[in-house]
Amino acid sequence: MSETGLPTLDGPRVRPLSGTARSLVILCHGYGSNGEDLIGLVPHWREALPDTAFVSPNAPFDCPGAPGGYQWWAIGAGGDRRAGLLSAAPILNAFIDAELARLNLTDDRLALVGFSQGTMLSLHVGPRREHQIAGIVGLSGALLDATLDDVRSKPPILLVHGDEDPMVPIGAYYTASELLERAGFDLTGHVSPGLGHGVDLAGVTLAKRFLAKVLA
Repeated sequence: MSETGLPTLDGPRVRPLSGTARSLVILCHGYGSNGEDLIGLVPHWREALPDTAFVSPNAPFDCPGAPGGYQWWAIGAGGDRRAGLLSAAPILNAFIDAELARLNLTDDRLALVGFSQGTMLSLHVGPRREHQIAGIVGLSGALLDATLDDVRSKPPILLVHGDEDPMVPIGAYYTASELLERAGFDLTGHVSPGLGHGVDLAGVTLAKRFLAKVLA
């Protein structure tokens, strides 16, 4: 626990190739997974982002039925997604603040990358930060706050989804895209044909280009 009483996050890190961090990417994994999962994407992006530090924290709560897995909030029976989202947001925000302070960086040098539940959290937290972050990559996720009436900024967003996703159906992608565009976000989207609940080469490549652009 931190001094604020919130759970303290940590997870695998990758230092910038250049040796000096001028930007930061925080990767938020999905339900039942852990930080080691998404940190596996970093080798695909590192050369395009030589001055970027990467960290993929484990979510704060153990995940029942998933040994070595974590959750940002409980799902299924008795799990209220919005209540869980609102309880997890301060935890991620505190981690963001600590990481930016540790690297002496500001919000405009930060990008969030989420997968599934991590996307839901990133799409909530990013636009509600006091200062605008550089961008958000949402992989196989959904937008849980449909109104967007309390956002403080509108960072550019990349959404990538598989059209055969059985866990978060493709309809969530189209709903999120419509709502974000209507709210005035700079949105880029991609649907991967035949992809289930995962990330393919197209998504990895699009994310690399997006991150290199917003963190340039």
